[in-house]
Amino acid sequence: MAFAASTLSAGNPPAEKTYQVNSEKSKVQWFAEKVTGTHNGTVTVSEGSFTLADGKLVGGEIVVDMNTITVLDLQGEWKGKLENHLKSDDFFSVEKFETATITITDVKTTGEGTYKVGANLTIKGNTNRVEFDAIVKTSGKEAIASAELVIDRSKYDVRYGSGSFFDDLGDKTIYDDFKLKVELVAQ
Repeated sequence: MAFAASTLSAGNPPAEKTYQVNSEKSKVQWFAEKVTGTHNGTVTVSEGSFTLADGKLVGGEIVVDMNTITVLDLQGEWKGKLENHLKSDDFFSVEKFETATITITDVKTTGEGTYKVGANLTIKGNTNRVEFDAIVKTSGKEAIASAELVIDRSKYDVRYGSGSFFDDLGDKTIYDDFKLKVELVAQ
């Protein structure tokens, strides 16, 4: 997921700093629910940056490597089966769409280090607007950005087990909304 910089003032441009995301220190967790339970796991940020102008978030972009989808709540054979299924055409079609991106399009400051963010999220070649709250803290040369997003998978052609597309699924229904909990560490 990536953050594109923009300046919002006339006259003297604000002092901008772009922070490069450290993939090894950053974390994206996913949480999904179905009628009969839940699953959770992680996916890895492959690259990204975000920009602050006069200490305030103004943009950025993050790219996620969809090949790194892992499941944390299962072990052994079941873990591998679910990971492979999530990477298949039933879900995220990882062979065709190796990355997902989020690009910030607009930011509204809501308090000290807190923001309402508008962004374009692209999954499986489908781009839709998402909005979420974010917190950005800086210390020296490091910045940490955190956010929680709720994503409607049906908008990204992720249909498997969706009650929005299939009738009579009963207890096999997988809810359309899934949650991402993101923490980006950048320098």
